[in-house]
Amino acid sequence: MSLDTESFELLLATVQRFIHERLVPAENTVEELDEVPADIVEDMKEMGLFGLSIPEEYGGIGLSMSQECQVAFELGQTALAFRSVFGTNVGIGSQGILMDGTEEQKREFLPRVASGELIMSFALTEPDAGSDAAALKTRAELDGDCYVLNGVKRFITNAPRAGAFTLMARTGGEGAGGISSFIVPSNLPGISLGKPDKKMGQRGTKTCDVILENVRVPAANIIGGVPGKGFKTAMKVLDRGRLHVSALSCGVAQRVLNESVAYARERKQFGQRIGDFQLVQAMLADSQAELYAGWSMVQDCARRYDAKPAGKSDPDVSMRASCAKMFCTEMVGRVADRGVQVHGGAGYINEYKVERFYRDVRLLRLYEGTTQIQQLIIGRELMRRD
Repeated sequence: MSLDTESFELLLATVQRFIHERLVPAENTVEELDEVPADIVEDMKEMGLFGLSIPEEYGGIGLSMSQECQVAFELGQTALAFRSVFGTNVGIGSQGILMDGTEEQKREFLPRVASGELIMSFALTEPDAGSDAAALKTRAELDGDCYVLNGVKRFITNAPRAGAFTLMARTGGEGAGGISSFIVPSNLPGISLGKPDKKMGQRGTKTCDVILENVRVPAANIIGGVPGKGFKTAMKVLDRGRLHVSALSCGVAQRVLNESVAYARERKQFGQRIGDFQLVQAMLADSQAELYAGWSMVQDCARRYDAKPAGKSDPDVSMRASCAKMFCTEMVGRVADRGVQVHGGAGYINEYKVERFYRDVRLLRLYEGTTQIQQLIIGRELMRRD
């Protein structure tokens, strides 16, 4: 699955122009109002951004992983709230249906997801189950031709916007084998939302609790139609999501580096540009080298992801995706920190956007699996090998 080269280059150029002409000028508005303007959301739908990773046969654009990473890199060069509007449709909200869903489920849901008519969210995390996803407590009890769901999901991205959730619940015993993945429409009786989360950064993104009280979900809404496969589905989805976040991190690093170089050229101290001082150049050089390393990792792993059989897991690719996610999200934190340092006191002031990116990128090390979870995945795979 990929877009032909000419069409992709046209799409990428369109995205780049949209970012520079529409999104970057709107960054202050998003920061002040904690909301992405509705007209920009409509423009995103018209551009097809909600269906980047969904095959053309289901109404999407059908990008390969390598192509998706290039688009994510560009989207990282503006406020992360913009990508968040459609990010769950492109990634964790829809990919479970695409990878493991029945053909009927794909045809029912994916065209509406690709158009942006239906916003999907991925509901896995709970108050007592974050990194330890296999410990989730939300229950799904079979009652006739429906499952009755009870539990609380936490920090769910796009929950206030969602028309449906890809939601993990326990249909069997303890451990990963007892988890099933459901497509849960958000308007079902018994679903309520908690108050919006007030976060350290990423203003304009929306997260909150999702509370389920005796919610009746048709048994036909189990992804793939088979109970007990939800944990495997979630892990496959996360491989792609981790690469996307890695590419996004590289894009943010590029934006911060661009801001830092521009400031270093303009700001003068001791009678010369601060960028002419070797210690400032050293900070810029470290950021450039780390960005180059991270982006190289992403491109290599994305090619490997595209080369494996579609919908199949590959432990080596999973390990490399974790390497990329760990390195790139840590890397962008260091780049943002240096960006503030290059700006000096101005870097701590909201007028200069490096302060925002410094706060925004901190979350990248947490979602799609924390840095420590990536370390465990990498270490276990290395120990497993002969």
